[in-house]
This record gives sequence, C-alpha cells and structure tokens, in this order.
Amino acid sequence: MANTMQFDLVSPERSLASLQASAVQIPGADGDMTAMPDHAPTITTLRPGILKVEAPEGSSEYLVTGGFAQINGDALSVLAEKAIPVDEVTRTHLDELIAEARASHEAAKENGEQTIVDEAAKLLADMEALGTHMSL
Repeated sequence: MANTMQFDLVSPERSLASLQASAVQIPGADGDMTAMPDHAPTITTLRPGILKVEAPEGSSEYLVTGGFAQINGDALSVLAEKAIPVDEVTRTHLDELIAEARASHEAAKENGEQTIVDEAAKLLADMEALGTHMSL
C-alpha cells in the first residue's frame, strides 16, 4: 500500500493543486467522504463545502461549490465548478456565491419545476451554511 496518491484539483479558471496527498476529505453530494491511497474506484458529485487535503508537506483547504470527483487506487481528480483556497476567501466572495444561489432559487421558483426548486433551495442553504462554518 502506498502512503500517498496523486491529487489534482481544477476549476474552469485555473489549476489549484497537483500534489501527492495522504488523504482528501470530499464534500460529496451524498455526504462527506475521505479518499486515501488504494481507495475503491468511485465517481461522485460534489456539494458546496470545504475540501480538505492532507499531504506530507502539510494540509490545505479549498471552498468548492460543486463539481465531480473521480477516485481510483492511486489518484484523485476533482473537477470543481468553482474552487477557492480557504485562506483567500473573503466575505465578498461568499456574498457573491450566496447571491448567485439566491438568484438560481428565485429563477427555479418562477419556472415552477419542484425538483429544480428543491435543488436550488438546498444550494442556497449550503452556501449560507458555509459562511457560518467559516465564520465569515
């Protein structure tokens, strides 16, 4: 069993991380999960939350708003809708994300499709909870 696995985090704007990691905590749509070397192959969607990376050089955290994670035994790739290193997140960033989620919720309510309204409401709640979690 290897002690580390390749971890890559990319968003449409940039590549945020490419390093060897010993564990990565993922905010999965069906609940948080931790990927470690030799993890069973898995693909999951992400919900808004904090992605935590443990590496031999230290730990790092990223705010993600959604996306996908692909895990196999020796690598983890995360394709995030948006990702920001936690130490770069400001109240302004969070307010913008909440405003986008609120606008999506309002648009979904106008459209009237209940499933989309429920998903938009969940996104809005997740974004607001992130601010509380991060003390912003």
